[in-house]
Amino acid sequence: MRKLKVLFAAAFVATGAFSTMTMAEDVPEEVADVKAAYSEDGRYFTQYDIPTYNVQDDGTIDWPTYSGFRRYHSECHVCHGPEGEGSTYAPALKKSAMTMDYYDFIDVVTNGRKKVSASENSVMPAFGTNPNVMCYLNDIYVYMRARGTDAVPRGRPRKKEPKSDVIRADEKACLGGG
Repeated sequence: MRKLKVLFAAAFVATGAFSTMTMAEDVPEEVADVKAAYSEDGRYFTQYDIPTYNVQDDGTIDWPTYSGFRRYHSECHVCHGPEGEGSTYAPALKKSAMTMDYYDFIDVVTNGRKKVSASENSVMPAFGTNPNVMCYLNDIYVYMRARGTDAVPRGRPRKKEPKSDVIRADEKACLGGG
C-alpha cells in the first residue's frame, strides 16, 4: 500500500497536478532522512514512504540502487558528471538529491526547469516522456541519495541484491512489455 502512495505521487507530478493541488500527506521537512524504515519487494523506504537505499555491512547494495547506478550512467552523467559529482555544465546531483525534496526532484526530472538570472543560466530538459528515465526514476533518486551520503563509493557497485520478481514485472510493464 505504501509503495502505491509513492507511485501515485510520481504520476501526480507527471500530470502537472502537483503544482495546483496539495498532497494528502505533508512532505516531511527533514529531507536528510535516508534510513530505511521498511522494505517491500526489494525496495526500501524511509518512515515517510520516500524511496531510499540499503547498504549491508558487507557492502552489498539493494537492487534499485544498483539499477540507479546503471540508469544514471546511461542517461544523466553526460551533463551531471560521473557518479553525480557534477560538471561545468550541470550541478552535482548527489548534492541536489540531499537538499531537494523528493517530490521536487521528481518534478524537475519529469518537467524540466529553466533558471535565468544574473548569476545563472541553466536548462534542465524534461524527461517525462523518456521511459529509460521515468521507469527508473526512483532508482536514480536512491542512487543519488546513496552517493550524497557516501554510502556508495564512486565506481561500479561490486555486490548487489538480486532483482525481485515484483521489480522485474514492474519494469516490464513500465517499458511496455507486459
